[in-house]
Amino acid sequence: MLETCNDDASWILMWSLAFAIYAIAKLASWFACSTQNVPLWKQALYLLAWPGMDPKAFYNQPPHPIPIPTTAEWVGAAAKMLFGVSLLCLFGPDLPELTGYQRAWVGMTGVIFILHFGLFHLLSCLWRCCGLGAVPIMNWPIASQGLAEFWGRRWNLAFRDLTYKFLFMPLQRRMGAKAGLLLGFFVSGLIHDLVISVPAGAGYGLPTAYFSLQGCGILVERSRAGSRFGLSRGSTGCIYCAAIVLLPCTWLFHTPFVNGVILPFLEAIWSLQ
Repeated sequence: MLETCNDDASWILMWSLAFAIYAIAKLASWFACSTQNVPLWKQALYLLAWPGMDPKAFYNQPPHPIPIPTTAEWVGAAAKMLFGVSLLCLFGPDLPELTGYQRAWVGMTGVIFILHFGLFHLLSCLWRCCGLGAVPIMNWPIASQGLAEFWGRRWNLAFRDLTYKFLFMPLQRRMGAKAGLLLGFFVSGLIHDLVISVPAGAGYGLPTAYFSLQGCGILVERSRAGSRFGLSRGSTGCIYCAAIVLLPCTWLFHTPFVNGVILPFLEAIWSLQ
């Protein structure tokens, strides 16, 4: 019973830290943007019903044409969400041949598809239909031709908008582009360490090492040698990006976190079925 309580406490702590950091970041982005002539209902929707971190774009200031989602986009967003639900609720708990660690990875992938690729995309479609500039959080990261494109234009644009405005730009103005980039990724790693390693009680420094590697990888990509080998374009860029992002991903989601935080969280969900 004590072990179960500790396991429950680990994932409750993870979500508590994640929501606290998100709430602080959301309020910071809201305070940093002028709300003059912005209706209260728009501000409320931004704060409570949209995960993005660019209020000016969400308010559509200044006005610009907003692409209305097509039927195909609605269907695609719903399909991604259903795919995530199938991973989380069907395959994760009902594949006895997999270890607990492997089932946790399946379930965790399902959660990412439900939220980031599914629900958040559906919200983007809904708010764009209402005339709000809700750019999808995920912009086809699989199509990235290089690390800079992946982290800067395609993966989790909410976190990108936040870190660019409050972290990368201030650091680059003070320290220069390269040092600011490296320190920015280092700080991003520390934030992930807080949410991942602290609840797990182990694996400290691995998420920070992962994000530090991403920063170094971008500098290599932008170097003269990286340009010569085409690390930011075409199939070479795709392979390079996938290798740097995916191969060390167990540093980010390390074993103590997967087994000690994610698996108990998923088992709590599966016990409700």
